[in-house]
Amino acid sequence: MADRTPPLGVEELHALVAGGDIDTVVLAFPDMQGRLQGKRFAARFFLDEVLQHGTEGCNYLLAVDADMNTVDGYAMSSWDRGYGDFAMHPDPATLRRVPWNEGTAMVVADLAWNDGTPVVAAPRQILRRQLERLADHGCTAQVGTELEFIVFRDTYERAWDANYRGLTPANQYNIDYSVLGTGRIEPLLRRIRNEMAGAGLTVESAKGECNPGQHEIAFRYDEALVTCDQHAIYKTGAKEIAAQEGMSLTFMAKYNEREGNSCHIHLSLADESGTNAMAGGPDDPDGMSPLMRHFLAGQLAALRDFSLLYAPHINSYKRFQPGSFAPTAVAWGHDNRTCALRVVGHGRSLRFENRLPGGDVNPYLAVAGMVAAGLHGVEQRLELPEPCPGNAYTAGFEHVPTTLREAAELWENSTIAKAAFGDEVVAHYRNMARVELDAFDAAVTDWELRRSFERM
Repeated sequence: MADRTPPLGVEELHALVAGGDIDTVVLAFPDMQGRLQGKRFAARFFLDEVLQHGTEGCNYLLAVDADMNTVDGYAMSSWDRGYGDFAMHPDPATLRRVPWNEGTAMVVADLAWNDGTPVVAAPRQILRRQLERLADHGCTAQVGTELEFIVFRDTYERAWDANYRGLTPANQYNIDYSVLGTGRIEPLLRRIRNEMAGAGLTVESAKGECNPGQHEIAFRYDEALVTCDQHAIYKTGAKEIAAQEGMSLTFMAKYNEREGNSCHIHLSLADESGTNAMAGGPDDPDGMSPLMRHFLAGQLAALRDFSLLYAPHINSYKRFQPGSFAPTAVAWGHDNRTCALRVVGHGRSLRFENRLPGGDVNPYLAVAGMVAAGLHGVEQRLELPEPCPGNAYTAGFEHVPTTLREAAELWENSTIAKAAFGDEVVAHYRNMARVELDAFDAAVTDWELRRSFERM
């Protein structure tokens, strides 16, 4: 089990504020897209007032599109309901320094209504609920997320002005595992690694990837909620550090027609003694415990229904191409990267990897989906089919959804989703998909202009 000592204690924060080392505290929560939203407080005011009592934020923050436009269809927040507030309550276990912002600390918040009841459609609350269900089975989830990103030698402002076209990638060719390739931008990668360590994350490594300018920084696994908080903080911090260096980076799932940005999610289960509950005995098939076999069978059973949680945007579905190292088949295999679910490790390190999510994923929702899917398999005692031993792209397995529209319809009509998350959560995220689809359907794309302007 990972050390649960908070990255920064409240008493230590008091001392740092009194000594003038910390003057600002960011209080933030993950929104529907997994982005951090919140406020910056004067550190003394945060300690005197906000730490104990919390603060308020407009509830439209869980009812807007990616551009922060107010949209209809959400039960929790609308013009008819007056766009009121919800409460933001700091979780002291998440308090940490933010080395890339001078004199700054950060803490993650949970959301509640004014009567104290939780905001059930908030991503952090959705994950908390599934982890509570898992605890009822005597287990905790250990999770690691592997985020890829593409770095450009252009500022975010320059990228905006250029409509994100003609940008200069930090590397000009495939640098997968290349030490020379990562060395080309080591000053940026080193800052990100070291300053994430200063924020309490345990950095493992950095490596190059296939798309020009593409890289990955890996962090040690941890308890599920801790990993998701760190994931959100890392994404925000990496972008801020890149901006400070006069560069930009993107986690979008598919920037161009080459390799997309993945976010493979590894999950294992620990029992109450901290032992890997997925590891089987010498007589168990494939070295997997019956619990793991049921849990993995649940992943397969719910994979299509829960694709909206793993691939939440229109662009997400551009990754799922044959032979791309992004999955297309609802299949599992031993160390088989052509499958959606890949079983890796052995003994205490035995786990499975969900290869569907891209770099645009909301980690709280994805991990909640994986836990809920596993519990469905456990509670229904689902049997695990045989693994795929070869190329899952050509083996005739059921296909993962190919569009956001298909995924949203599967989610909306899923009895598994409704049983696990409840009608309110299902409706809330179905509406999120509807909003994105309506916006895209109304847009005129570059592809249409090039194809039609002169020749049609």
